[in-house]
Amino acid sequence: MYPQTRLRRLRSSHALRNMVRETRVDVSNLIAPLFVVPGDKVTREIGSMPGQFQLSVDTAVEKAHQLHELGVSSVLLFAIPEFKDEIGSSSWHPQGIIPKAVRAIKKAIPEMLVVTDLCFCEYTSHGHCGVMRDGHLCNDETLPNLLKQALVHAEAGADIIAPSGMLDGTIGFLRHGLDENNFSNLPLMAYAAKFSSSFYGPFRDAVQSAPEYGDRKTYQMDPANINEALREVELDVQEGADIVMVKPALAFLDVIKAVKETFEMPTAAYNVSGEYAMVKAAAKLGWLDEKRVMLEMLTSIKRAGADIIITYFAEAFAELKKRGEI
Repeated sequence: MYPQTRLRRLRSSHALRNMVRETRVDVSNLIAPLFVVPGDKVTREIGSMPGQFQLSVDTAVEKAHQLHELGVSSVLLFAIPEFKDEIGSSSWHPQGIIPKAVRAIKKAIPEMLVVTDLCFCEYTSHGHCGVMRDGHLCNDETLPNLLKQALVHAEAGADIIAPSGMLDGTIGFLRHGLDENNFSNLPLMAYAAKFSSSFYGPFRDAVQSAPEYGDRKTYQMDPANINEALREVELDVQEGADIVMVKPALAFLDVIKAVKETFEMPTAAYNVSGEYAMVKAAAKLGWLDEKRVMLEMLTSIKRAGADIIITYFAEAFAELKKRGEI
């Protein structure tokens, strides 16, 4: 009781506050997304995501080097392919953008952990996450195509495969297929609770993957549902997921907390493009302190229970850490 108890005593200096800090974000917790495109020496800034770029394989390797030197030990690769068709067949070509990028990064930086996103929205002419019939996504027809893509990534040397389409049975189908093809030690990071969110807008600009018609509400989750999210995660765990993910992060901190407490699994959260872009936009207008807001965001995600944070702020955070500013 006051005056004997004064909680402000431990807030009186930076050293004291740092000593008793309960939640810490470390560079080792972060995964940096990279967008890989055809061509050479391409470094094209994404208009809706200042500081993020479309990169050709060679410049993606350079960026991976920069990240690794800052202590960021993992990247997540997305692709904009040379051509698109109705089924996204370029996604499983052995000489496609992602296999090339995986091989190049692993050759240049063997210790870099390379995660590959596994989906079809970037590769299909219609922008949906699989085979479409009469305006509907055909779940079971898409699964074999996902396995083709996964095997190409695995053969290229991917360290983790992260299927993101929210199709029923994906994890079990991939786990069985990878095991049958001698990739039983390759982990799967499931986009286990991926919500149909308005925060994905800038990402869809970055990879040119906006749906040509309709939306993704029949396979991505209703943002209002937490019990359904827990059921989705449970199924992925039962099917063999090694890491489970919640996406987006900021509007779903309660889901992250519930997932971590319920399953006690390695848990990732995706601090998505819209969450990044709104901070950058407000900071540009002088309405927010970008550094402080970034730190609060990442800390809140970690405090909610995330072990891993996929974030476009990875490089900025690592630079601050290296300079001793955080």
